[in-house]
Amino acid sequence: MALLTPARRHQMRIEAAQAARAAGPGQPVEGDAHKLLLAQLIEHRRTLKNIQSTERRIEAKRTMVGDFDSYVTGALEAGQGGEDIILTTMLVWNMDVGNWDRALEIASYCMAHKLTLPDQYNRTLPVLLIDEPATAAAQGKLVGDQALRVLSQIDLLTADHDAPDQARAKLYKAIGYTLMGKTPTNEPDITTLDESKAHMALKYLQRAFGLFDNVGVKKDMERLERRLKATDSGTD
Repeated sequence: MALLTPARRHQMRIEAAQAARAAGPGQPVEGDAHKLLLAQLIEHRRTLKNIQSTERRIEAKRTMVGDFDSYVTGALEAGQGGEDIILTTMLVWNMDVGNWDRALEIASYCMAHKLTLPDQYNRTLPVLLIDEPATAAAQGKLVGDQALRVLSQIDLLTADHDAPDQARAKLYKAIGYTLMGKTPTNEPDITTLDESKAHMALKYLQRAFGLFDNVGVKKDMERLERRLKATDSGTD
């Protein structure tokens, strides 16, 4: 793909966003500008295939997502729900690089319009949305208030959609552990945990366990139950 000037790249994305506006629900987004952006996406994928290091692939994607950001903004603002491989790929890539706020913006649009993911992801959109942030939280890449906000919004977005019990159990476990403050590098002192958070964490871990009893939360459920029982006993 020929090198484009910044001005031409900006104009191309405006034209591509217009194509997104023109495509009706379920119709493929088309047009010359969209084709140019799609060609750039294909070129970036070729580059990524030649990078063996996961860390370096993430860093490359961190730069690449910027090439499509203006287009994404236009599509989100005025898109009519047309099937768009660029938009759905940018959803995945923004999650990959930890741009969670942008990913949630795209996810809300994609879920509202029931868009489908590119074939290579081998998952439905709701399952991917459940799995990716839950995995990031389990790996300590999504933590604290941001983790709770992202995971809770994903729970709301996907609540009415079909997904494997194991996947949803993983999401509930991630929410429960986030409420506890538990990460791969931090084992929280349960005795100091706020009571309301302890109750909420226990609720989510119980939901996770109810869906998949090998989810790995049984000991933490017992710890939370003992902590809450001790509080109740002290109050009495």
